[in-house]
Amino acid sequence: MQGTGLLTYENNGIIGITWAAKTYKSTVAQHFVSGLGSGIASAVILQPLDLLKTRVQQSGTSSLSTCWQDIRHSPHVARSLWRGTVPSALRTGFGSALYFTSLNAIRQHVQQTNTLGRHHNNHNASSALPTLTIWANLASGAVARTFAGLVLMPLTVIKVRFESNLYSYTSVVSAAADIRRRDGFRGFFSGFGATAIRDAPYAGMYVLFYEVLKTQLGSIAASTIRVEGKQHKMTASMASTVNFASGILAGAACSVISNPFDAVKTRIQLQPRQYRNVWQAGYKMITEDGLRSLLDGLALRMSRKALSSALAWTVYEELIPNASYGGKTTQLSVYIYVYLMKYLQREEQREIKKTRNEAGSGRSIQFI
Repeated sequence: MQGTGLLTYENNGIIGITWAAKTYKSTVAQHFVSGLGSGIASAVILQPLDLLKTRVQQSGTSSLSTCWQDIRHSPHVARSLWRGTVPSALRTGFGSALYFTSLNAIRQHVQQTNTLGRHHNNHNASSALPTLTIWANLASGAVARTFAGLVLMPLTVIKVRFESNLYSYTSVVSAAADIRRRDGFRGFFSGFGATAIRDAPYAGMYVLFYEVLKTQLGSIAASTIRVEGKQHKMTASMASTVNFASGILAGAACSVISNPFDAVKTRIQLQPRQYRNVWQAGYKMITEDGLRSLLDGLALRMSRKALSSALAWTVYEELIPNASYGGKTTQLSVYIYVYLMKYLQREEQREIKKTRNEAGSGRSIQFI
């Protein structure tokens, strides 16, 4: 994006961004496309961190160095590090698209109806999103994340099992088939309770911290561009820096608070027969592995969540003005989506061929 920008919110509830003397109106489609693009980008870039976090959490005894040594000695290190990228990109991409779209709708409704307190525009803001009270940010983030998490839960379960070395799935299709065979339809929603308890507060607190930090850092940035008592427009690079820094700090703080629920959720999704629900799993982990097990993967999760949240929000806010129908952002997002769908089709065809070959040779098919 070139030039400078002045970010505004209009009284009729439509978000606008004045950029190089042009005003762009955001629509539901633009928020969906922007969320999809930002989610896929962050998922692909940070997949190795997510995979290592899953490996550390799956047993409670493996250390980061042990997991890294196992991967380093594998035949294909890069392929091992990015194992599970497709389900992760699908889940994160569509999860971000659903999340940002629903979050924007909720925040606009709250802003228009003046729910949860009075809302004030911040003229030093670094984004075009509505400025709400801290309670409104907390509630809207929690509700939007819970909704997106429920819809995308099957992909989350597949992603976690794909990343784990407890299962030797060869494709997304084989993973889905095995989950359905072993645990039934309910298996696709294993760990939703822990996920909701983890994600709803995390998302709510994240939006709260993110907006507060943007306001504070935006004010500091604005004070640095006052020349001879006159207020100048915040540049594009400065706005992006404010958004990214706010995302990093907010993500790190929220990761520490919500990590115990993430550790419990991972155990439930990997071993649902041993860890049946949030409370039983948490008690079993504490009694067998100690309180420290609730902090397994914290460093990796903090690094990944802080970076992924910062990337997702920064890219999302940058894409909104360029995500008009037929624009380059939309075309790129559609291209990525088509590529992922074709990849899944190839995986399915390969799995069918493998199944036929194994059936013809008389071998039994095992997924573990």
